[in-house]
Amino acid sequence: MTNPLLAPSELPYQLPDFAHIRLAHVEPAFEEALARHDAEIAEICAQESPNWENTVEALELAGQDLSRVLAWFFNLQGTDATAEFDAVADRIVPQLSAHTDAIYQNAELYSRLRAVAVPDDEESRRLHELLVRRFVRRGADLDANGKARLAAINGRLSELSEQFGRNLLADTKRLAVRLSRDELAGLSEDQLHAFAADDGSGEYIVPLELPTTQSLQAELEDPAARRALFDASQQRGAESNVDIVVETVTLRQERAKLLGYDTHADYVIAEETAGTADAARALIADLAPAAAANAEAERKLAGELARSRGADLASPDGPDGADWPYWAAQRRAEELNLDEAELRNYFPLWQVLEDGVFYAANLLYGITVTRRADLRGYRDDVQVWEVKEEDGTGLGLLLTDYSARETKRGGAWMSSFMDQSRLAGTAPVVVNVMSVNSELLTIDEVTTVFHEFGHALHGLLSNVRYPSLSGTNVPRDWVEFPSQINENYAFAPEIVRNYARHVDTGAPIPPALLESVRAARQFGQGFATAEYLAASAIDLEWHSLTDATPTDIDAFEEDVLRRYHLDVPGLTPRYRSTWFNHIFAGGYSAGYYSYLWAEALDADGYDLVQEGGINRATGAKFRDAILSRGAARDYTEAYTAFRGREKDTRPLLVRRGLEGTDIAPNTGRV
Repeated sequence: MTNPLLAPSELPYQLPDFAHIRLAHVEPAFEEALARHDAEIAEICAQESPNWENTVEALELAGQDLSRVLAWFFNLQGTDATAEFDAVADRIVPQLSAHTDAIYQNAELYSRLRAVAVPDDEESRRLHELLVRRFVRRGADLDANGKARLAAINGRLSELSEQFGRNLLADTKRLAVRLSRDELAGLSEDQLHAFAADDGSGEYIVPLELPTTQSLQAELEDPAARRALFDASQQRGAESNVDIVVETVTLRQERAKLLGYDTHADYVIAEETAGTADAARALIADLAPAAAANAEAERKLAGELARSRGADLASPDGPDGADWPYWAAQRRAEELNLDEAELRNYFPLWQVLEDGVFYAANLLYGITVTRRADLRGYRDDVQVWEVKEEDGTGLGLLLTDYSARETKRGGAWMSSFMDQSRLAGTAPVVVNVMSVNSELLTIDEVTTVFHEFGHALHGLLSNVRYPSLSGTNVPRDWVEFPSQINENYAFAPEIVRNYARHVDTGAPIPPALLESVRAARQFGQGFATAEYLAASAIDLEWHSLTDATPTDIDAFEEDVLRRYHLDVPGLTPRYRSTWFNHIFAGGYSAGYYSYLWAEALDADGYDLVQEGGINRATGAKFRDAILSRGAARDYTEAYTAFRGREKDTRPLLVRRGLEGTDIAPNTGRV
């Protein structure tokens, strides 16, 4: 039988034929696809005279079979990381790394690429510049020994990344906290149902979320339960990932120097919109003291409330990391008159999605998102949606996978099964993934649904010629801009009143409660900003090392926090190294700062939205300047075209409660 991964799917938009693809298809398809890709590269190199079509465009079109295999495999491994998937990854990841290095170190291909005449249009020029830089950064200019060492480093880093993520997932599953019903006081019946163990014990199993601080710490009334959850979170990777962190940092440092960069951070950020590692460090250093001061003030107020209610705090000067979220939430509820358990009833998942997220997209971009019950996702609980223009023209497909399960890696993300490209004649097929334990969402979960759909829009509304420039194939400190600006629509008046209705009565959310929700989103910004900056500083400092890598991870992290003035009592970085999936198993090494960098664009850009309103004119401006262009346009020019001027960081400072903070000039550009 024909391997279903080795030919384009005949389903709409080339949606993978999930019903007929099995894990057993992957390795045979992978081997064949590698061979086909090698043959395509050889054919390019065999052409007599290099030109744009037979070299650059041929290179852009090469490897489609391999891309299809990898998209199916890595998307499904992320959402269902079983031992069987991991075993296949062990075998194919090293081969893939070697194959990729061989392409970028192919001297004939590199020579042809540099020799072609580039068409006189911006998208072609940017593609050519990108490809040449990519070859250089993958070792095309190194001698034979350098190329061999680089290939070895890349292969080992691929293995380490895979193992880090696998260890983290295993620890996350192993450390899930078993609690009794009494210990879960403060949770709703809906939450209790989601956590009930299926082994007949009558206990409840609470899975760990990716960040250090667990969201349930804000809801659990039992201090011992809060502590059990917080302590379990901090045990992840303590034994399994320490050596991986040290070896990964060491190899990244060696690779950067081999390629002519002082540090891995310099190597990475040279390709980001920040431009230099110094600019990213300056952004963190400028904001950290004010954020830490705000966090300390919030902790003091939380401690005062706790003591007024007779709480026995572990620390006399305020709550520690286990108790701080709970007392901050109690203070928020008291000051804002906010019942968060009741609030969930206004945010049923599918109501938020269809009447909120999709409704906002229709107001802004004229697109419609309709369920395709005739198309199957990769699981029964994965929904498939078709996205169309106002005139009915199809744009692509969206898959949504929101259910929590043990084998799904932590966090939320968007990825693609197919990217848009006019050259390849392909339309986007994207997926949004989250892990929700209740279909009644928290404020943060509502925001995340909007955030991930912002990424999806970046892929779905792409309109470029070349696959390498399509959709979210942009720098990390730019890719978060569309997703973060989309978060703002979650609680905009014209959007929220369309979806925030009580799950039982259908009554709209009361205006007073909605006002409390808006205020709640700005509450606790000292803690939120400081824990984020702490993780960003740890990331940048690991990747700014120029000599021996420290082996005492705890001491290294504490020194970083002290130097950035983020050593706030009771505050733990959003991620510590051994469970920092973004930078050791994801694509964000030396780039975790990018969320804040993009938020500066988002805060400033959303001021324009508020001036013009959530309407088609505003959406058209954002779509034309940002969403449709992918990497096909200079990012500063794209932002200026949308905003009408260069970026202003003041709206970010106001949003984060950091007014009066000085931002270094070199951190203010796109």
